[in-house]
Amino acid sequence: MNLKDRLAQDLKTAMKDKDTVRKNVVQMIRAGVLQIEKDKLITLDDEGVLEVIAKQLKQRKDSLPDYEKSGRSDLIAELKAEIGFLMEYLPEQLSDDELAVIVKAAVAEVGAVSVKDMGKVMAAVMPKTKGRADGRRINEIAKSLLS
Repeated sequence: MNLKDRLAQDLKTAMKDKDTVRKNVVQMIRAGVLQIEKDKLITLDDEGVLEVIAKQLKQRKDSLPDYEKSGRSDLIAELKAEIGFLMEYLPEQLSDDELAVIVKAAVAEVGAVSVKDMGKVMAAVMPKTKGRADGRRINEIAKSLLS
């Protein structure tokens, strides 16, 4: 079963179970996929759908600190639930140790010696970790290795 079929099945299940948060998350993902397909006149494969999910996840994680600052506990709980549902669709995330190994290899591969070479390192690491690690975590590990 490809990812689009799984999303359609999960939407039906969420509607039957009256799980509004999961239903909203799945509808949001499907809307993002449909928007890209219509704009670019293409049909996304599983990798493209994973990119949409990763983008949605990043948006949620970035807005979480703002919600915490405003003290909106009701919205924080819903946002964390959305993040949890989005994580279910992504492949297993790499640990910091696994990321460090990949980043060290990339540093050696591109010959990076300082933080100025960060762009080269990130360009080498991102395709290898697509959907399995957040760019911010990779950036932090690379900075610590290069400084």
